[in-house]
Amino acid sequence: MKNNDQNSRRSFIKNTALGTAAAISIPQIVSASAKSFGSKRVRLNNNDVILFQGDSITDWGRDHNKTIANDNSSLGNSYVLLTAAELLEKHAAKNLQIYNKGVSGNKVFQLADRWDADTLALKPTVLSIHIGVNDFWHTLGGGYTGTIETYITDYRKLIDRTKAALPGIKLIIGEPFAMIGTKSVDARWYPTFDLFCKAARDIASQYDAPFIPYQTIFNNALKQAPATYWTLDGVHPSLAGAKLMAQGWMETVKG
Repeated sequence: MKNNDQNSRRSFIKNTALGTAAAISIPQIVSASAKSFGSKRVRLNNNDVILFQGDSITDWGRDHNKTIANDNSSLGNSYVLLTAAELLEKHAAKNLQIYNKGVSGNKVFQLADRWDADTLALKPTVLSIHIGVNDFWHTLGGGYTGTIETYITDYRKLIDRTKAALPGIKLIIGEPFAMIGTKSVDARWYPTFDLFCKAARDIASQYDAPFIPYQTIFNNALKQAPATYWTLDGVHPSLAGAKLMAQGWMETVKG
């Protein structure tokens, strides 16, 4: 009888633990994924100007006719909005000013073409860049002939230009990501696309910037649900995927 009671208790504890793990597994997945690439973070200061830059994943329905901080239509409908909402709630006393200037379809050289007006003129103190999927994707029938070397060279030039114009700026580098077996991502993407992920990681390291390992985060999220749950087409996040991205972004903030 004693053994049966002990076994029952062990079973109860085990099942309870498993249930608890399942309930909090996504935040754990995001946190563990982020920490696996180091713990570098930025500290937010009073009156920081935070700018999100990138392609359609960042753009995501924002009103291009508006440049208003902390405005729903200016921030779009995806991870930037979710991240901004959490930042503004958690740091209400800091008077943060948050902008989104992502543009659908952009590659790094197209960021550079609009950098003066869409970045430097806003004088951000924190700059989040998520770029790279189009630098590869548009080579698959899109007529773009850039290479991984083009991506790396253009990206470094862009950051050098930014740091020269805005000394002391705090950079955050997001990893480009894609999920295979979906509408837009197939075997043709690999292994070349992996080089773009590595390049973003290396650039973050070179410039001593926090790195958001989005590919790792999405890969690990597959333990809970398939790729089609987290993305609409393998590239653009679903609402659940946008939440993952926002959680990943918040891992780069101290406090």
